[in-house]
Amino acid sequence: MIKKAVEVALNEQINAEFKSAYLYLSMSAYFQATGLSGCANWMRVQYQEELAHATRFFDYLNERGGKVKLSPITEVQVDFSGIVDVFEKTLEHEQVVTAMIDHLMDISIQESDHATKSFLQWFVDEQVEEEANVGQILNNLTLIKGEGQGLLMMDREMQNRVFVNPFAPKA
Repeated sequence: MIKKAVEVALNEQINAEFKSAYLYLSMSAYFQATGLSGCANWMRVQYQEELAHATRFFDYLNERGGKVKLSPITEVQVDFSGIVDVFEKTLEHEQVVTAMIDHLMDISIQESDHATKSFLQWFVDEQVEEEANVGQILNNLTLIKGEGQGLLMMDREMQNRVFVNPFAPKA
């Protein structure tokens, strides 16, 4: 049976992951409305990743005998001042998620919950990758000043991103 402090923290993370998905879907809609279909695709893949993360936390908590408690998703931002603004907010958001995962890891260590600590290691590593990827996009946007032919090239490149569920059963 999972300890109460870990259960509470995992429920917070499940709900945060669902809210992250909602935020990225909002960003995808913003990009679609502004004609940046590649960026819209990139954010749609982010949305799918966050749903997969939420579901994995959901399944893990159930596997450990905990009780999942879903909360309402609060409203997310829908208006942005441009592509740089969206990706700056994306990086800020990923940094918040990283802090939450770190906090979860701290709780699992304090509670001597080695199974949860092992489970969370994948998410710790994932957050390093998430922040690095968004940071690289922001660096590229800075180089092209978020406009012109460079933006069109980035948008086309982002169209190629596809969702691969890291938790899908291996065939």
